[in-house]
Amino acid sequence: MRNSRRSLLAFVWGMVVSVAAASAATPVASDSSVVPLAGAAQQAMLWVVRQGDHRGRPFAIVDKQRAQIHVFEPSGAMVGATPVLIGLTAGDRDAVPNFGNRSVASLAAHERTTPAGRFDSEPGHNDKGEAIVWFDYDAALAIHRLRPAPAHERRPQRMASAEAAERRITYGCVVVPVAFYQDVIAPTLGRRRGVVYVLPEQGSLEAMLRGAEVALSAP
Repeated sequence: MRNSRRSLLAFVWGMVVSVAAASAATPVASDSSVVPLAGAAQQAMLWVVRQGDHRGRPFAIVDKQRAQIHVFEPSGAMVGATPVLIGLTAGDRDAVPNFGNRSVASLAAHERTTPAGRFDSEPGHNDKGEAIVWFDYDAALAIHRLRPAPAHERRPQRMASAEAAERRITYGCVVVPVAFYQDVIAPTLGRRRGVVYVLPEQGSLEAMLRGAEVALSAP
């Protein structure tokens, strides 16, 4: 009887993962320049759904190598994907200490990274009252919409570029197109707590997921 129950559970999980993978291939809202969910991003999504690491919350996967984000419902169904602007400098190190209390002008180029890891997110507002999604509040890092910026930064042009390297310009935040924030981020991560997985580009994805799994199993 016990073996039958285990077989049934294995079958159910297999169906959940299969449905999630199929849903991920056909997002409701996406951008034509986005590479379909594959590789490390797909591996991470399947792991999240299989392990239940998101604990029934919406979640997002930020693929820094491709400079794009994929957003999912708690079921694992993809809501949308889009190119994003990310930190100027490649790297997976922790966020800059005391980042939130430093001026933007004081940050050196090597400090302008989007840290890798698993982050519990929550909707909030910045100091101007704009709706954003915090994924590391202490480091003042958030997912937010594209804002006006100095012309020399060419942020709208960078966002439209097919080259992922061109989309490195921020101080660490993940910046999405205005319409994507309104249509995808706001109805999911913008309404409740969620989880944001920022994939490593130098470190090991397996190590990152193992760390998340240990945290999940802790009492």
